[in-house]
Amino acid sequence: MLEIKNKKISIIGAVRSGLGAAKLAKQLGAIPFVSDAGSEEKLKSSIEYLKNEKIDFEISNHTEKVFDCDLMIVSPGVPSDSEVIKNAKTKNIKIISELEFASSFCKANVIGITGTNGKTTTTSLCDYLFNECGVKSYSAGNIGLAFSEVATATKESEFVSLEISSFQLDLIDKFKPKVAMILNITPDHLNRYENSVEKYALSKLKIYENQDANDYLILSKDSELLNQYFKKPKSNVLFFSTSKKVTNGCYLENDEVRFVRNDVVEFSCKVSEIYIKGEHNIQNAMAVIIAAKIFNLDNEKILEALKSFKGVEHRLELVRDIEGIKFINDSKATNVDSVVVALKSFDDPIFLILGGQDKGNDYSMIEDLVIEKVKKIYAIGSSAEKVFNYFHSKVKTEIKKDFDDVINTALSEAREGDVVLLSPACASFDMFDNYEHRGKVFKEIINNK
Repeated sequence: MLEIKNKKISIIGAVRSGLGAAKLAKQLGAIPFVSDAGSEEKLKSSIEYLKNEKIDFEISNHTEKVFDCDLMIVSPGVPSDSEVIKNAKTKNIKIISELEFASSFCKANVIGITGTNGKTTTTSLCDYLFNECGVKSYSAGNIGLAFSEVATATKESEFVSLEISSFQLDLIDKFKPKVAMILNITPDHLNRYENSVEKYALSKLKIYENQDANDYLILSKDSELLNQYFKKPKSNVLFFSTSKKVTNGCYLENDEVRFVRNDVVEFSCKVSEIYIKGEHNIQNAMAVIIAAKIFNLDNEKILEALKSFKGVEHRLELVRDIEGIKFINDSKATNVDSVVVALKSFDDPIFLILGGQDKGNDYSMIEDLVIEKVKKIYAIGSSAEKVFNYFHSKVKTEIKKDFDDVINTALSEAREGDVVLLSPACASFDMFDNYEHRGKVFKEIINNK
């Protein structure tokens, strides 16, 4: 456990993770100082929160005061190559992520879930299923509450389903989840990793670097990049696959999901019994089934939870059907690989809304699917020109200024049976606070038509 009483702690980032870390640091007797280079206008609610909590802070820039500390905690939204982090390193200040900080004070069994896609759905399902099986569980991390907000509230018999990004793993030291999951690895966030897929993949693999023989690692057998960079751990490995048989973990056979331990089937269910649909969701469910069986949860309760879990907001969410035109909110699709999943989910003609803050996207990955399935692309956000330049010679493409413009045009151009799909393949920070904000604005406009 970190000894932080009376220590000065600088926290970089004044949004969810940073605020959670600051509050926890204060509760544990440390002296937190929060610093964020963002504008006062954008951070109004954070400023109000920090004032109410009587936590010292600075907004709009990082002054020298931020380096007067014993420890620096960095929020996941802050790039590890930013000036404030570089300067802290030259001053030999110990730097950790909010994930590392919170984990030091958490007594519960942590199920750490990472991967390029499927993290939010899997974390939500894992939390839901454990609670439905009568075991107290919290969901935290990149979903819902910051880890710092729940860490000290947990007991040894309880669980935390923790959604973890590569950014959080970049600055870990001793973080050691009881169960680690890597769902998949596909190229993403390459702008943060010097356009290196290898650096991005190795960042994900850090989730199990501190595990030992008492811990568990759940891995996709189907993810090419994951298997390419995978290094043998000290922990116990269980695999899941929709295409190959495994001896420990989950696999698919005759439309049936089977969990096996040492080749003995201990749980099975039909694919049709899992409420969330699509091959990607079957893989997400498999990872959670493995976690449940590691702790020997009841088979009947596992099945009931799989039957009743309805999925998450902003992920292929039907917003409204207007005169036979389906409007779908997939704002959670912040990379190209997620758009592949989205496009494959519909047989009807698609009007696709693409664009936002580009992360080094390679649109050739979806080119064939777009040509096959998409009637028209509406390009939005700061990457609208890049989207237009890539696709306009392949499919009808038009640059739009905002969602109002997009939806009004879509209502005049789409016909009964068509799908208007927001699946941007980009981050949201050019126009919105986060992907949730983007999805909510999209839904509000549609619901007001």
